[in-house]
Amino acid sequence: MAGIRQSQGRIGVWRGLLAVIALAVACLGSTAIASASTAGEAQRLQDVFPGATRFGVQSGEPQAIPAYDGDTLIGYVFYSRVVAASVGYSGKPLNVLVGLDLAGRITGLQLVEHHEPILVIGVSDSDLHAFIDQYRGHDIRDPVRVTRHNVPASGEIRIVAGATISSIVLNDTILQSARAVARSRGLLGSAEAAFDRDALKSASWQDLLDDGSIARRRISIGEAGAALAPLKGRLSPGASQGAPAEDTFIDLYIALATPPHIGRNLLGDRLYGQVTGRLAAGDQLVFVAANGLYSFKGTDYVRSGVFDRIQIVEGERTFRLEAKNYEPVERIAATGAPEIREAAVFVLPKSSGFDSALPWRLDLIIAGESAGGERVAAVTALDYRLPERFLAVPAPAEMAPASWRALWRERIVDLVIIGLALFVLSAVLVFQDMLARRARLYTWLRTGFLIFTVVWIGWYAGAQLSVINVLTFAESLRTQFRWDYFLLEPLIFVLWGYVALALLFWGRGVFCGWLCPFGALQELLNRLARYLRIPQLRAPFAVHERLWPLKYIAFTGLFALSLGDAELTQAVAEIEPFKTAIVLHFVRSWPYVVYAGVLLGAGLFVERFFCRYLCPLGAALALPARLRMFDWLKRRWQCGLQCQVCANRCPVQAIHPEGRINPNECIHCLNCQVNYFDDTVCPPLVERRTRQSTKLTQRIIERYASAEAAQSAPTDAKKGS
Repeated sequence: MAGIRQSQGRIGVWRGLLAVIALAVACLGSTAIASASTAGEAQRLQDVFPGATRFGVQSGEPQAIPAYDGDTLIGYVFYSRVVAASVGYSGKPLNVLVGLDLAGRITGLQLVEHHEPILVIGVSDSDLHAFIDQYRGHDIRDPVRVTRHNVPASGEIRIVAGATISSIVLNDTILQSARAVARSRGLLGSAEAAFDRDALKSASWQDLLDDGSIARRRISIGEAGAALAPLKGRLSPGASQGAPAEDTFIDLYIALATPPHIGRNLLGDRLYGQVTGRLAAGDQLVFVAANGLYSFKGTDYVRSGVFDRIQIVEGERTFRLEAKNYEPVERIAATGAPEIREAAVFVLPKSSGFDSALPWRLDLIIAGESAGGERVAAVTALDYRLPERFLAVPAPAEMAPASWRALWRERIVDLVIIGLALFVLSAVLVFQDMLARRARLYTWLRTGFLIFTVVWIGWYAGAQLSVINVLTFAESLRTQFRWDYFLLEPLIFVLWGYVALALLFWGRGVFCGWLCPFGALQELLNRLARYLRIPQLRAPFAVHERLWPLKYIAFTGLFALSLGDAELTQAVAEIEPFKTAIVLHFVRSWPYVVYAGVLLGAGLFVERFFCRYLCPLGAALALPARLRMFDWLKRRWQCGLQCQVCANRCPVQAIHPEGRINPNECIHCLNCQVNYFDDTVCPPLVERRTRQSTKLTQRIIERYASAEAAQSAPTDAKKGS
């Protein structure tokens, strides 16, 4: 027993020693990792602020790391994620490390984190780093315009081709966070130094009402009617809706949203950063919100471009609010805010002469009608004065707007071209029977449209839709959906809008058969292969039908990955060769080019090989295909029973042997409809034409025989006499 105890004691000692060694190794390992992490952090800081000899501790509000030359402060380094809680187009974190000197100039930048899914269609990390490097040396007071020009002018930053949205998001992130740090440290002028940093603290809706940051006025239906009475007018029945006089006509709220304390609490960090990032120096933001029966917006602004129910008055000056300077607010961020029927912020440009330090009022025009039905209007006002502690706060530094409206104006010619093309395609689809009866016209029109799709939509405009667009849209619905992100790519937005409508009328085939550049390229190359007599392979339908699920599996897998790992999703999404063959024109590393070439090569033998079996975007569009409202493609009872012509000639084998067309696989090429109306191809029509030809021949023979009989009758009569 003693020996056993001694043995156990020795084992215990060894276990203790091993535990100590393991703990020591773990401590050394963690120390080494921490040291490596610290070293990596120090190197990043040095890269973005090369002139600094040392860096301090991250502090302040917003937080930034001071940079020193010896003991002299020379600037700050900060992470955009820390300063502005920046997120990318994907709705996931976006983080840029930025160096800023005391003169307000950017000394360097480094992209630390991004999850931009749109980059999969033609952009690499090196492209993004090259994009943000353009800001090096930029004075954050100067205006910036994000442009598509190959040679940017002064004050312009060239976007990353194929990643317009991500470029604009990065631009906003860099400048908004830099200006926030500069503003809080008094780098933008003496007035900024007097800024009360406590104003950045959170405040509830009631706090903002109590301290005068928000002004409110409730107008009852009776008060609105009384305002119109001196004009011998009354509220229109639609405005009052027959409600009691004490009910709310409008409950109006206004505020100057330029100071961060007011704007951030009302709009939230993200929307406030986006809006103020587009302001020029001295521009002001006015917040307007309301509940009740009456809308302060109305509807005329959509047509006229000016809001005719509200205006701002300061002294003797009146400021009209324009639609181009309007940003809707979907939700008020302040705690305890009531449910608001409508809310918006309006930009008052510095050039207008509006002075935020002076008292001003919002005039509300109450529309009514006279006894004779003529329009009358009364004006009621809500006064506002900015609280004293904000009067030293100037507007954010200048930044020229890079809104979706500007991008749409830049591409107006392209939008007109794509609009005309979609109009032609719509006419083809609506009047497809008329076109299908004219086989030669159909052939030329379809060939021409496919060439346009490849050359103009694909290679020139770069408007190749991708499954990544679908996944990005789904992700935005899960996080924070904003239309303006999708509007930043005009042609992509227009095409997706058209495809969405086409799904309801014709199914997925409109995109796959007519508007997909890679699909069109496959079809054109296969036509060339047939012309060169390259043999065509056609799988038995039973085998073909079992290969269909591959593309649905691909889409399901991508969708599942998109819920978690964005980087892996982007890598797997390379199953689409669109980026290589269409967006980058095959100018890419050889594995991607080989992959795209193999798919196109397979398409020479099996028409639209990728579309049939591998395309995840086709699978995504096929899922709602059965929801289409109309069945445009005509069939006869003989189809599949007595005739297999259309099934054998379908370019993607979407027609079952029994004659049924599978809408999930059909590309709506109209080939079967041309056969349907061709009396030299469609057996029922051939038979009918043969019968008619036989009858016609018989009639001709009978007429000829009767004519001969008539001619021979007189001759026979003479012989008899």
